[in-house]
Amino acid sequence: MEDAAVDLWATDEVHFQQHGSRCRLWLPPETKDPVLLHHPTRRSVGYFGAVRLRDGKFQFSRETGKFNALTFLAFLKGLRRTSIRTGRRVVVITDNARYHHARLHKEWRATHGEDFVLDYLPPYSPELNPIERVWKLTRRQCLHNRYFPVLEEVVAVVETQFENWRNGNETPRRLCVIT
Repeated sequence: MEDAAVDLWATDEVHFQQHGSRCRLWLPPETKDPVLLHHPTRRSVGYFGAVRLRDGKFQFSRETGKFNALTFLAFLKGLRRTSIRTGRRVVVITDNARYHHARLHKEWRATHGEDFVLDYLPPYSPELNPIERVWKLTRRQCLHNRYFPVLEEVVAVVETQFENWRNGNETPRRLCVIT
């Protein structure tokens, strides 16, 4: 973070469920508990996301299929196009998912290793990845205590939030600060 010649990005993937989430609340004993409708499906939408730690610039890509080496490579290519415009070397913090190390994109990573490199977190340590805090805030602001009859409404709400962060924002920057 101290090196002005390096841009540090954190990346990860996430699923947002159609049924949203519920949180606990205190109600006076004389008040009947509210009923929150809950959609019975397990439908979800997946996203690759990356946040630049110095200014909170956010990049995302909706994944309609599965998270795998091919879709991760497509996201990396887009992230590289966006991130190298600053002229700085880019270091991307990512977890140890198998497809992040895939042979499919090993040659591509080696070719661009001068200006774009992946830095892997230790296995089983998602709490070390700063973007996990962005996912948590997105769930809280967009999905908590809400009913979504169709998955497209989840997509609309989440992508509206992501668009607000696309060009840099203080909220993701503060969430992802590393001290």
